[in-house]
Order: sequence, then C-alpha cells, then structure tokens
Amino acid sequence: MSTSPSASMVAAATAAAGHQQYPAGTLYMVATPIGNLADLSLRAIHVLGLVDAVACEDTRVSAQLLRWLGLHRPLVALHQHNEQQAAEALVARLLQGERIAYVSDAGTPAISDPGAVLVAAAARAGVRVVPLPGASSAAAALSVAGDARALGFRFVGFLPTKAAERRAALQALTGAPYSQVLFEAPHRIVDLIALLADVAPTQTLTVCREVTKQFETIHTAPCASLPAWMAQDKQRERGEFVLVLHAAESLSDDTGLPDEALRTLRVLTRDLPLKQAAALAAELTGESRKLLYQQALEWKQAQSVDDDGTRGDEDGEDGNDAGQGGAAP
Repeated sequence: MSTSPSASMVAAATAAAGHQQYPAGTLYMVATPIGNLADLSLRAIHVLGLVDAVACEDTRVSAQLLRWLGLHRPLVALHQHNEQQAAEALVARLLQGERIAYVSDAGTPAISDPGAVLVAAAARAGVRVVPLPGASSAAAALSVAGDARALGFRFVGFLPTKAAERRAALQALTGAPYSQVLFEAPHRIVDLIALLADVAPTQTLTVCREVTKQFETIHTAPCASLPAWMAQDKQRERGEFVLVLHAAESLSDDTGLPDEALRTLRVLTRDLPLKQAAALAAELTGESRKLLYQQALEWKQAQSVDDDGTRGDEDGEDGNDAGQGGAAP
C-alpha cells in the first residue's frame, strides 16, 4: 500500500468522512482553498474521490488540485460563459444517478463565482444538492474585521467598473448598520480606496489582502486614512482583496428619525437641494418632511463649519421655512 502524502490524506479523509452517506444522483457543492491547501476539508477530499465527475470553473486549476490529492476524476468545465448549457447537461447526468461535485477556482462556489445556475437547475429537476462548507474569503474577512457594532452583514462582491455607477453604488452602501463585504481586483484597489476615503471618510474599513497566503495583510482603519497607508508600500496594492466596510455609527440618537430614513436622506442630499431631498425622503420613507429637512439643514451647516468655520446654507435656504409657523418646507 502506498505511503505517499496523497494516499495518507485520502486515507485520513475516508476514515473521518467515509461513514457518512453520499447518495447517488446528488450534486455536491464543494468549497476549495482560497490560497492555503491545508484549508481543504477531509470531507471535501473524500467526496472528490467518490464522485463520478468534477464540474469546475477552470479545468486547469481543478486538475492541479486533484493531482495534488492523487485523485483522477473526469473534469467538466462550467463557467460564466457556458453555465446554462453545461448545467443542463450535468443535470441530465445527475438524473441518471451520477454523483457530481462542483468546485470553483477558489473558495465556496456560487459566491461571486459560478454555480448558482447549476444549483437552480438541479433544484428544478428535483435533484438533491449537498453543500460541503469550507474556505470563504468573505467569511474569513468578516471574522477578523472586529465590527462589534454591526447588525449582521451583507455580501456586495465587486462594484461596477464605470466611474459614475461605481460612485453611486458606493454611496448607497454608506451609513448602513451592518458590515458589507466587497471584492476588488489589484488594478482597481487604489481607486476604490480613494473613493471610499471621499465618500465615507469616517467609516471604518478592514482591508484583507492575500487571505490565507504567505503575504497575508489585514489592516483596519478609518477610510480617510487608507490612501496614505496604501501609498506607504507598493506591495500593498498587489494580490487579491476582500474589504469589509464596517457599520456606521447610529444616526438616530438625537433626531427621532429611524436610521433607514436618515440613510435615505443622506444619499439624496449629496445630489439634490435640501428641500427637494427632504420632500423625496419623506415620500420614500413616510417620515416627517419637516424633521427630515431640519436634519438635512443641520448636516449642511455642520459641513460649512468644518469647511471654513462659518455656518452656511444651500441655494438660499436658511432654515426659515422650517421654523416659521412650524410648517414643513
């Protein structure tokens, strides 16, 4: 009997997971390492050796993983360009009783990677789908962000690449009471950090670079400080990035307005005159137009003080409309 490292791993996987049931005609969604091969679970190793075929995002990447494990399984490409057609063919095989695993290049399938179309097709056909959990860059980043204020989290993934859409998407994320996970490519990371510093300077961001790999970097700081931090070392621009935008501090402590209404108002006041922003926010949220206008005016006046030490207004608005006779603008 072989005593190679691969054989030992497979034997350990069989001992740990072999007693479980792995029914035929089942799709197994298998998480794979995001950079450190040691993160592959014993159950994943066992299933990859058990299935009739491995569907994968890139056959070259998955072939390398299987070779490292000493496993030999037929590979079927299923990626963003052929997912619909490949899914139909794989479901047909599943209905014939085959066991099929699906793996993306790294991490948990269908999280900003292909796989969701395949799962949906399998579900429509009545095929059982079994998750094999494991490495996830989003979960890894959240675990080290330390966002104790957050009321849960939201997975955002990659933002639009066009400048105007990118700014609008990022503005919509600011002020939320939960953590938000973003992905970014190395050639766009500097621009994204600069945009975050502009749009959400006081919010905290955790930058995770090369998670689980040799040059892993994790840094948490206010967005305003991060462009300078990035510029200190060009190496910080390299690799794969996961960002966690921390929950904003509560906006509703003294206003009597709920956070959701204040976030809506905050976004609208970036591009609209105060009265128009308050009226539209009131229509969208059902909150008092008067209170929303007063809050918008306070924000504007506070910004004027920060900018030049004077209290200012916008488009001739001086707050009198909100104050005279108690009428809303």
